[in-house]
Amino acid sequence: MEYRRLGSSGLRVSVIGLGGNTFGRYVDEEQTAQVVGAALDAGVNFFDTANVYSNGASEQYLGKALHGVREQALIATKLGMRMGSGPNDAGSSRKHIVASVHASLRRLDTDYIDLLQIHKFDPDTPLEETLSALDDLVRAGDVRYIGCSQYDAWRMTQALWISDKRNLTAFVSVQAEYNLLAREIERDLIPACLELGVGVIPFFPLAAGVLTGKYSPGEPAPEQTRGYDNPGFAPRLNRADLETTQRLDAWARGQGHSVAELAPAWLIAQPAVATVIAGVRTPAQVAANVRAGEWTLTPDDLHAIDGVLAVPSAQPA
Repeated sequence: MEYRRLGSSGLRVSVIGLGGNTFGRYVDEEQTAQVVGAALDAGVNFFDTANVYSNGASEQYLGKALHGVREQALIATKLGMRMGSGPNDAGSSRKHIVASVHASLRRLDTDYIDLLQIHKFDPDTPLEETLSALDDLVRAGDVRYIGCSQYDAWRMTQALWISDKRNLTAFVSVQAEYNLLAREIERDLIPACLELGVGVIPFFPLAAGVLTGKYSPGEPAPEQTRGYDNPGFAPRLNRADLETTQRLDAWARGQGHSVAELAPAWLIAQPAVATVIAGVRTPAQVAANVRAGEWTLTPDDLHAIDGVLAVPSAQPA
């Protein structure tokens, strides 16, 4: 397993991480323990979850799975999404941040969180208030590092400027959707991260499952997939992306791999990326992701992949 620094921090994270969005949703407590155990055995040390995942069950299951082996793991969680019906049960206010962290610590059954991330930007709370509250939690020992998620490049840069100006703990990472089919962050966020020393943690590395190759143009989504009978998923099943996925799969198979292996390998080849997190349901999927992370793409490979992506679809989306 390869380990990289998380942004400009000294924290070293496995290039293949484990996402906890399946825990409590598709994976029960016993299965979570099996998945987490397989990940640790394979050298994975980065586990990402959020308080909102399955209304706290994901954190609870992860905490139980790490009982007795806590020091082998880096726990990353997120806060900011709505967790109740009250006026202060969402957002990035000091009140909500502190209450959320204490609740997460209880669910995770741990004394500290390695990486605490703001799940999304809160336009109703001054960044100074958010960053000051996070800094207090770091100084108190409840949190080791902080990051953000779904922040625009300029918002992230503004937050870093405020932290520098006020001598506050600064973000070391940002989560954003990034994959072979979604490269918009390469325009602004990626250059900012490279310049400012912020590690990128892509979510949806498999484009919510599209890059597994399970879906085909003009055909209904197979049963037992996320896209089956799911109108909200339909935009991801556009013809252009499905045809691109087929071309990528053909190229990958020419190299002895699949598009599902290409997707994380390509992300790992991007210099701003620190770790690739994907939710899984079985230990076998953990092993598959780890194998994919061992595929090192050369500059020629990356050039060829760009060529595959540049081929226009023969039919309209």
